[in-house]
Amino acid sequence: MRSFIYVIFHPLQTLNLWLENDPKASVFEVLYLLTIFSAFGIWLVFDRYQKAHNSAVPFRHNPPEAADPEWQSLQIHNANLKSHLTEPELLPHHFVGERDYITCFDPANSLHIRTVIADNDREIQAKIARARDAQVPWAQTTFAQRRRVMRSLLKWLVENQEECARVACRDTGKTLLDAALGEILTTCSKLEWLINHGERALRPETRYSNLVMSYKKSQVIYEPKGVVAALVSWNYPLHNAWSPIIAAIFAGNAIVLKCSEHVVWSTDWFVGAIHKALEVCGHDADIVQTVYCWPNQAEVLTRSPLIKHITFIGSEEVGRQVAVAATEHLTPVTLELGGKDPAIILPDTDLNKWSSVWMRGIFQNVGQNCIGIERLIVHSDQYDELYEILTERAKKMRLGSVLAPSREGYISTVDCGCMISNDRFDLLEQLIFEAHEAGARMDVGGRQYRHPSSHGNAYFSCTVLGDVDPRSRIAQMELFAPVALLIRYDDIEEAIRIANGTRYGLGASVFGPHQDLCLEVARELECGMVSINDFAVFYVTQVSLSGVTYMPSAKLLSYSQDLPFGGMKASGYGRLGGPEGLRSLTNIKAIVTDCWPSIIQTAIPKVLDYPVRSLVRSWDFISGLVILLYADTYRARFNGLVQLTKAQR
Repeated sequence: MRSFIYVIFHPLQTLNLWLENDPKASVFEVLYLLTIFSAFGIWLVFDRYQKAHNSAVPFRHNPPEAADPEWQSLQIHNANLKSHLTEPELLPHHFVGERDYITCFDPANSLHIRTVIADNDREIQAKIARARDAQVPWAQTTFAQRRRVMRSLLKWLVENQEECARVACRDTGKTLLDAALGEILTTCSKLEWLINHGERALRPETRYSNLVMSYKKSQVIYEPKGVVAALVSWNYPLHNAWSPIIAAIFAGNAIVLKCSEHVVWSTDWFVGAIHKALEVCGHDADIVQTVYCWPNQAEVLTRSPLIKHITFIGSEEVGRQVAVAATEHLTPVTLELGGKDPAIILPDTDLNKWSSVWMRGIFQNVGQNCIGIERLIVHSDQYDELYEILTERAKKMRLGSVLAPSREGYISTVDCGCMISNDRFDLLEQLIFEAHEAGARMDVGGRQYRHPSSHGNAYFSCTVLGDVDPRSRIAQMELFAPVALLIRYDDIEEAIRIANGTRYGLGASVFGPHQDLCLEVARELECGMVSINDFAVFYVTQVSLSGVTYMPSAKLLSYSQDLPFGGMKASGYGRLGGPEGLRSLTNIKAIVTDCWPSIIQTAIPKVLDYPVRSLVRSWDFISGLVILLYADTYRARFNGLVQLTKAQR
């Protein structure tokens, strides 16, 4: 280290220019010093240039008033998306009688937020056309320009994360913690991945060639498709909106987003931030369009000939309708349709060690999580212990609204918020009743929860059902609710059969003391993603602060977006995320060029040229060429060369 410092500062130690005839003074030392300072100056100029052209551009996007916990509004009786039909005072002042509307409300408190006019067919078509026109210049932007937009969005999201979390809480009834984990961290990670690795995924690739084409250069390039569409669910309004948007525009596309009618208000504000980022970076915000409509109008989007790719996140029933509509113009579709994710708990697993992971996997976002754990498949020897652990912890779960004003002046501490609506409560209670009648054990939950202070009607009690029959309806249907199902098994083969025994195949987890055995089980599962000794690690990388020792209370969450996300069977097809998801939004084009065009190019041998002179000689030529290139012995290849040469004469 001392030698290194000496080399750097050597000229300063020996340079004595103010002393004439100093034998230590040297013109080389002067040049050395000038070179160092010149290089440093050039680096400063370059660094300043890079920051001026690539750094994040700050912008303001004021939070809506409804995101304030102290905000007050009209309380809706039996709040639903069509409450404006029974309560006319919810309609906007400029009411248009022949138009459809959507009532936006806080499901945790039944507070009216806004009533929005739904887009009609003409307006949806106009938005698609605007996106098409804006995409043409956007496709010519450089990756550096697109990265700057991503950096600006990341900077804004980090600085305004609390406001974003509160907006998500207001529109869906989730908790701030669920919003931070499922909305903020995931979206920041997606932005970071695009900034650091997006260009590499879309950069032209050189592919391998063979001997006969060795004078050619083969490349694959990834071109923007044009205008793409995304129809997304309501469970994570920020992440589900931003994720397809930022991927689409980074690939050079424009996008038309159709959000769920349940989260129109929050999505409008979240997408507004993207519009601001594009504008401050000098680009046309029309490359991002948002459609607010009822599901029966969505086919205007999915059947449009201008849409070149569709991403759908939602239910299997609607996903099938989208796929059928897309066949009209053979539009490629990526479908993520949810699942019935199992967690296989192998014998001798430390239940207390992993119980916090299972609680988070089951009750995260009140169970409204496409990769949430819906089935815990546990060995019979450990079933009773696990049932008691989960039941006791579920009894302590507190439901409520984090945005409900409190007399003490602080935000209420709650573990779970409410569900998006109570539309499915009758079905949930019926399924639970059927399972209980068939012998399932239940000591907590199982019904709608009437909150004593929050006036929302969408709370459902945290539920643990034991001894569930794996063939029962409740074990076969996606619940998307705060319900844990415990299923016994006696041997590992049976556990695998149970895990694979539904129509779904999105994600899964395997827990056990021996990782090699866990890996063997994971390879037998019919799904798109598997976490070993973790929950949703294919989307979330959980790092222990202790390094080797697992400490749930000291666990950090960091998010990885480098893996493809998707499933199989009734969980859909195609992949979101990672290089695979980003490339699916492009036109993948193969281009072959000459390596040395002035020296060698393709020429048709006379023996093969039209009109063919001799069928026998032509066949001998092709046959000899095949033997020369692909025979398995050198002798055979030599004979092929001889045959080819004779045929050319």
